[in-house]
Amino acid sequence: MSGLSAGILAHLLGHLPQKELAAKVAANGFDYVQLALSKAISGIDFSLGKLSPGLAQEIGGAFADQGVRIAVLGCYASLIDLDDEVYRYNVERFKEHIRHARHFGAPTVATEVGGMLGAEYRGRHEERLKRALEELVEEAERWGVTLGLEAAQGHMIDSAESLAETVERFPSSCTGVVMDPCNMMNGLRFENQEHSIREAFRLLGPRIVSAHAKDLRRGPDGRLLETAAGLGELNYPLFFELLEQHKPYGFVTLEAVTEPQMAEAARFIRAGRIAARSRV
Repeated sequence: MSGLSAGILAHLLGHLPQKELAAKVAANGFDYVQLALSKAISGIDFSLGKLSPGLAQEIGGAFADQGVRIAVLGCYASLIDLDDEVYRYNVERFKEHIRHARHFGAPTVATEVGGMLGAEYRGRHEERLKRALEELVEEAERWGVTLGLEAAQGHMIDSAESLAETVERFPSSCTGVVMDPCNMMNGLRFENQEHSIREAFRLLGPRIVSAHAKDLRRGPDGRLLETAAGLGELNYPLFFELLEQHKPYGFVTLEAVTEPQMAEAARFIRAGRIAARSRV
């Protein structure tokens, strides 16, 4: 993998058999993927209990044959769901991903923690998250895999501050963060984005295991709208400079990008990282 690498959420290139998807990722020039199995790969049942070392190696091998790494396994499911059956399913499925991650060749399994039903339920959601992370951190330590937590607007963890607080409660070396600057922005933070980005790296820099790259722009009504990296107003020069300072050669994976936009967005990422490296 070159120091000018760029990755992609695999399912943005379609829901396809693994060999076909891996070939398409490689044909588009991406070095690695974040792979959410059920979103990206067709023809296989990924429900709880179906993963095995053989299946994981079959999928990992399909990507490896094309020179593409699986940088992150995405297992996006609520870890705070108040329905006991749904909650237990989500936690067990995440643990299953952790146990098999090495067979995919993936060092990290990542998730957002889920959205709350309302402020009056915060205490119950916090208890669920605590119990889930206790189990997942123990599983990650057992298998030598990193648990990657990501903030997202509308979720219980929605800022650098709340993500840092959560990670600090679980100081295991197997607990990391997926840095997505756009996911941490609301209107006020976006107006003060230089401070917001610097603060995110101050709080989370040592824990970053992967980064996501998309962009934000203001809509006609003032709302923040997602778009492809390089087509919005995020201060990417600052973001890349801080990323290269904290985590040189780290994974950077494109989000919120259509197929016609991918080549230009990847060029934007690579050029930005080159420029940032020259300043570091």
